Amino acid sequence: MKTKIDFINGKTTGSLLKLFVPLMMAMTLTMAYSMVDSLWIGNLLGEAGMSALTASTAIVLIMNSLSMGVGNGVSVMIAQLVGAKDVSGIKRAAAVIMTVSLAFSGVLCIAGEFAAESILTVMGTPVEVLPEAVSYLRLYLIGNVALFLYMQFTSIFRAFGDSVFQMKGMLLTVIVNAILDPIMISWWGFNGVAIATVISEVMCLIYAIIYHYRKKWFSFDFKTMTWQDVKIMGRLCIPTSIQSIMPALSSAVMITFVNPFGLTALAGYGVVRNLELIMFMPTNAMSMAVTSIVGQCKGADRMDRADDYLKTGMVSGGVLIGILSAIVIFFCPVLSGCFGQGGSVSAIVTSFFHIVSVGYLLYMLTSCVQGYITGIGKPEMAMILLIAYYIVFRIPVAVILKPTLGLSGIWIAFLTSHGLACLLAFFLLHFIRMRQQSGNGHLGWKAQERKKDESAIPI
Repeated sequence: MKTKIDFINGKTTGSLLKLFVPLMMAMTLTMAYSMVDSLWIGNLLGEAGMSALTASTAIVLIMNSLSMGVGNGVSVMIAQLVGAKDVSGIKRAAAVIMTVSLAFSGVLCIAGEFAAESILTVMGTPVEVLPEAVSYLRLYLIGNVALFLYMQFTSIFRAFGDSVFQMKGMLLTVIVNAILDPIMISWWGFNGVAIATVISEVMCLIYAIIYHYRKKWFSFDFKTMTWQDVKIMGRLCIPTSIQSIMPALSSAVMITFVNPFGLTALAGYGVVRNLELIMFMPTNAMSMAVTSIVGQCKGADRMDRADDYLKTGMVSGGVLIGILSAIVIFFCPVLSGCFGQGGSVSAIVTSFFHIVSVGYLLYMLTSCVQGYITGIGKPEMAMILLIAYYIVFRIPVAVILKPTLGLSGIWIAFLTSHGLACLLAFFLLHFIRMRQQSGNGHLGWKAQERKKDESAIPI
């Protein structure tokens, strides 16, 4: 079977980097894509425009995260079939994935169009920017169907070890969006940003379809689709979707805590969310890489290799995120000025990063473990980890500290959740490995492989 990178027999560090580096570049482009709207709006439409974008972006992030979350489950589903060299299973699974994704994203779009205003109102969006936030969200939802399907293509390609497609697709999106944003803003004002986003997302889907027919990594077999395949997709994708939307859902809740502090605080949190992408994108890329690689290792029954990839991912990812965190923390006053905001907004941004600081290193370690747990086919455990991370740990701390410490109390809640989630991640990893060893006669994965090799020697 044709695959781009040999994760089973290749060198651990080299194979991981071959997938991670293009994914990180793709995630960096995703960061640039997200920042483009903020940069244009912040500089052309001011604090009110940035506040409106921040309010609506909370839901946009949930939608984006949902498509990525389904994609993570899809990647595991296909990667295990690739590892097992099940060609017919891949054809059938690919057909199910695209059929279910089209139906699901279509229903989501229609429901969102009707519920947009109610959702933003419940979130406490300031009345001064509510109309703009609603119109932006409704326009964005149209393009979300194309984005959803595009993300499933990238996830299938990634399961085959093809890491460059997502980078190329995001480069196209960033270029189109950057060119169209100022033009559309001059024609339609705030709504022009959403229109530019819709156009770029549709172009991405068209590019994915063309790329698929050129590379032919897989094909679709719609005639042999079964409900069993749908159930398998649901078992993997529902937990990974919940995992993925947790950060965005938490962000939406945290915005409701920030809203009472006024437009300046809301604009500051909007800048924070954009600058955090500098840490989030490589972390997400590493988690996605570990998920896909471990999925292949699991399908090939080589969990010793999966363990090696996890260790390598945590070490290399930890070094990278440490460097990036230091840069953002040191230069955050300068970086916040790039969004066209004043000194009061910059002070809020600086306070946030000085408090959270080391939390991003813990976030990288947690995400690597999350990717490993998902890749071995236990996404429900990774889902529990992410729910605890972003809801159980973060929100109650914010509720407790906000009345006495104000915004600083909310920022401390972020740091607290990073630390507690990291501890929980390593506890779950230890628990899983203990169960694996118990199920294999208390032998480790490498010992099991040696035992298999010895038993194959003829007597």
